[in-house]
Amino acid sequence: MTHPALEPVLRPFASADAEAVSTLLGAAFGQDAEARLVHDLRGCGAFLCELVAVDPDGRIVGYVGFSRVTGAGAAHRISIACLAPVAVSPDRQKSGIGEALIRAGLKELGEQGIDLVLVLGPPSYYPRFGFDAGLARQVTAPYAGAAFQALALTPAARAALPIEVTFATPFEAFE
Repeated sequence: MTHPALEPVLRPFASADAEAVSTLLGAAFGQDAEARLVHDLRGCGAFLCELVAVDPDGRIVGYVGFSRVTGAGAAHRISIACLAPVAVSPDRQKSGIGEALIRAGLKELGEQGIDLVLVLGPPSYYPRFGFDAGLARQVTAPYAGAAFQALALTPAARAALPIEVTFATPFEAFE
């Protein structure tokens, strides 16, 4: 069992964290595409929430970002976010850091009044947070399939479905 004092502290991203987050993303994904995505999302003001996990030694060992998604038609009545990316330092993966970051981020989004959260990720991982591929099938987006999942944070989200959405421009590099 780990000692609670040695657990990472979760806190909002600060501009001084940018370089460490980019390094973390490169290490976690084995490429720099996600680091460029985060940089570009931050640059265009698309982030609604960014959190980091910091070890007691000050090293950033985890990151999650949630960006604004634009809805068309009935979707204009609801607030929509996208979870992407989430990353944990390779030496700290499978330790609960990613899960803690996602749960803290979803809580923050709920407090902000976000209605719906979308994610493109492993269907075996995200349902533990309430994400559902079936719900996402009611969202017309550049993404589809079992990896595209949705989580309704409010009843208004389900009431607005089906909807069409557009992700922030930096995501176009991944389409």
